[in-house]
Amino acid sequence: MSTYEKNYIADHVNELKPSGIRKFFDLASKMENVISLGVGEPDFVTPWNVIEASYHSLERGYTAYTANAGLWELRKELSVFLEANYQVAYNPEDQLLVTVGASQAIDLACRAILNPGDEVIVIEPSFVSYVPTIRLAGGVPVIVEATEEHAFKVQAEQIEKAITSKTKALLICSPNNPTGAVLSKEEMEQISEVAKAHDLIVFSDEIYADLIYDEAFTSFASIPGMIERTILISGFSKAFAMTGWRLGYAAGPKSIVEAMTKIHQYTIMCASTMAQHGALEALRNGKGSVLEMKTSYRQRRNYVVKALQEMGLSCHLPGGAFYVFPSIKSTGLDSEAFAEALLEDQRVAVVPGNVFGESGEGYIRCSYATSMKQLTEAMKRMRRFMEKLK
Repeated sequence: MSTYEKNYIADHVNELKPSGIRKFFDLASKMENVISLGVGEPDFVTPWNVIEASYHSLERGYTAYTANAGLWELRKELSVFLEANYQVAYNPEDQLLVTVGASQAIDLACRAILNPGDEVIVIEPSFVSYVPTIRLAGGVPVIVEATEEHAFKVQAEQIEKAITSKTKALLICSPNNPTGAVLSKEEMEQISEVAKAHDLIVFSDEIYADLIYDEAFTSFASIPGMIERTILISGFSKAFAMTGWRLGYAAGPKSIVEAMTKIHQYTIMCASTMAQHGALEALRNGKGSVLEMKTSYRQRRNYVVKALQEMGLSCHLPGGAFYVFPSIKSTGLDSEAFAEALLEDQRVAVVPGNVFGESGEGYIRCSYATSMKQLTEAMKRMRRFMEKLK
């Protein structure tokens, strides 16, 4: 880009780095015989009943805009779903907003809440879009590191130490991307006490809530005293294998959801009508498909963790999502060097841990949202690579 062209780009946009995940995905796409464990996307096709419901909505002529906040029937069904599954009650009239993916919900939450200079505590390693999204909204991300020593679960006292007079919000993701860590109810209760004591808003990214393997899921908003200060963010991409449909939602206090909706109506208008009809079917009749996919993910998780440990890589057992986050510190390579060498030598694509924040250095993220056949071959190749390093 020439200096002349660069002058036209806003400074805060020029400062953003491209996604490190996409960098390795693009590299892998130009190579043959690559097994990608990089992109966080289910290998399953969207359940047929969901696809069929979307088709039928078109056949019935549902091709116009929905309400800005989303299809009324979908918001009502979301209200029922959230109360039945996560014990949180939201009025579909003014406390629920259907968005273009959970990513847009996070963006809207940041833009609705943050004034320039407001600080948001972000737990790292974290999803790559959190920090840029906060910065684009004029906020200041403050990083708190969740360490392997504590199974990548942040401690309440760490959050409290990071709070200043400018702290306005806490962004937390459980189950976590990239580590798969799941906060227990007791851990959430401890964090909630800090949030209440310092009058913080909590952005709770619960996109992987239905992909939890060893315990019951607890929504942050279900903790006593937290529903009025929590923006619950989720969507249909992961559990229902609907990534390309780009459909998410936010639930929260009326005043905050109304503020988010104002921004949404001026920038997006509404989410895809046909996608919303598909999502409605997913909520009503998709539980069986989710359970089938989750059973498969659990099997893959157990296999991959055992294989990584047997080849000499330290790897905790993730409680949710579909990622493992093994340490590669024993190899003497940094995250990018390891990922680049593995891709070049064995044609296995993983994501360097440092793209999820500096605290991710020394780790790699591997997605097990691919077939057992592919995972078995990928682990064979990684084992050969580790033997060469020795």
